[in-house]
Amino acid sequence: MLTDKYGRSHTYLRISLTDNCNLRCFYCMPEEDYAFTPHAQLMQVDEIEQLAKVFVAHGVRKIRLTGGEPLVRRDAPAIIAMLSQLPVELHMTTNGIRIDDMLGEIVSAGFKSVNISLDTLRPERFIKITRRNYFERVRANIDLLLKYNVITKINVVVMKGINDDEILDFVALTKSKPVEIRFIEFMPFSGNKWSSNQVLTYDDIVNTVQQAYTIQPVTARPHDTAKAFSIPGHLGRIAIISTMTAPFCAGCNRIRLTADGKLKNCLFSAGETDLLSTLRTGGDVLPLIQQNILSKAQALGGQLAENFEQIETDFLQNRSMITIGG
Repeated sequence: MLTDKYGRSHTYLRISLTDNCNLRCFYCMPEEDYAFTPHAQLMQVDEIEQLAKVFVAHGVRKIRLTGGEPLVRRDAPAIIAMLSQLPVELHMTTNGIRIDDMLGEIVSAGFKSVNISLDTLRPERFIKITRRNYFERVRANIDLLLKYNVITKINVVVMKGINDDEILDFVALTKSKPVEIRFIEFMPFSGNKWSSNQVLTYDDIVNTVQQAYTIQPVTARPHDTAKAFSIPGHLGRIAIISTMTAPFCAGCNRIRLTADGKLKNCLFSAGETDLLSTLRTGGDVLPLIQQNILSKAQALGGQLAENFEQIETDFLQNRSMITIGG
């Protein structure tokens, strides 16, 4: 098992397939014109397979594909088919644009769940946030996943003055659709112009929902990052990811492999370990993985204040969200 000095075993690996994306969400991408990593510098299909097998051999039981946008990679079908042969649960986070193109591969691979990133239910606001016009396609693809009985969750990054007036609109979706709406507190990354006064907190979200609905807490499972609630008479449910106001670091079992083969032991860690270069020169990556996990900070990458209002982004050392993979 990959265990850190605080006794946390890491069984969940998030693999970013690319830093490329077909959207330009302002809180994720630093610039409209962005220099994406050349394909040759990304992990290739066989390299993803080799690294994934090392992690699986040492206790990883869940793999999530992320990006950028994972489905923009031309060889995404080959990667999905390969990973589906490993003894792991497969999950994915996507913006949903190419679900219709890749539905066959998603169904055949038996994905346990698919998370769709969607921050607004208003077409004109979608364009303002993403700087692209794909709203109707994303909405249709959510329905397509549900039609094929794929467990579907919608990730909503809630920001004051941007989309906080849509919380109840998202909750209303759970009435007739078996989706989980996951409200996510706005987090700081390089280039995303984060400030604490934009954060809509866990308490803010709960209070807003309770103005219109009766909510009931759902019993949490070990390692859950989201606090879930059911609503009587609704097919779906809601959940809140309170990274900024109530971090869940004590039960963290997640590690991240960036598209260029760097291992990050925390979303907010400044340091990372280059596995791909060692792999390409025939070296043993396992000691590097073990040392990386062993050096994991107790909370928030060791560089964020536990009181989110005290975070100074000028001193934050990290990648942009799109190059981490979420």
